[in-house]
Amino acid sequence: LARELRRLPGIGPRSAERIALWILSNKDARPAQLSEALTAAATSIHPCSQCGFFATEDLCEICLQPSRSGRELCVVELATDILPLEKTGSFRGLYHALGGRLAPLDHIGPEQLRIDLLQERIHTGHPTEIILALSADVEGEATTNYLVEILEPLGVPLTRIAHGLPAGGGLEHADQITLQRALSGRRPVAER
Repeated sequence: LARELRRLPGIGPRSAERIALWILSNKDARPAQLSEALTAAATSIHPCSQCGFFATEDLCEICLQPSRSGRELCVVELATDILPLEKTGSFRGLYHALGGRLAPLDHIGPEQLRIDLLQERIHTGHPTEIILALSADVEGEATTNYLVEILEPLGVPLTRIAHGLPAGGGLEHADQITLQRALSGRRPVAER
């Protein structure tokens, strides 16, 4: 049990051992229900055929919402990147998860990502804006640059989420690249 728990991201050997012992010794652990929930999720949840998010039907709950404008399309690397954006409650458009990012050293090129499906969605859905919400690391930048190169000719406005200092973060904890992006992405203070 501890060996299998160690395979999960963020769980080291000691944490895996503690979780395993808690499951075995705590009367509230309900290991049978945990096992059933894991099995049910693994067999019934699959990627949405449109955006790549988690779904139990052909389309996910986000793509099925009639209140979604569908005019803005936010491109993310992974389906899990949609969750924090949804929690903000500030984006009411649709998403497109690429399924990763360009990583030549790991043999991940454009063919391994859902870029062709993105182009198809743009041609058929006619979004008014494409928002690129990819990581600010080297691979994320390479993916963003590649997408800009292939999507610019389509004539749809391309924007990118801002990068900079996190709320509540101080300058002393920011690295040089974050500070550089925060300075270059500055905007006017609202008039009073």
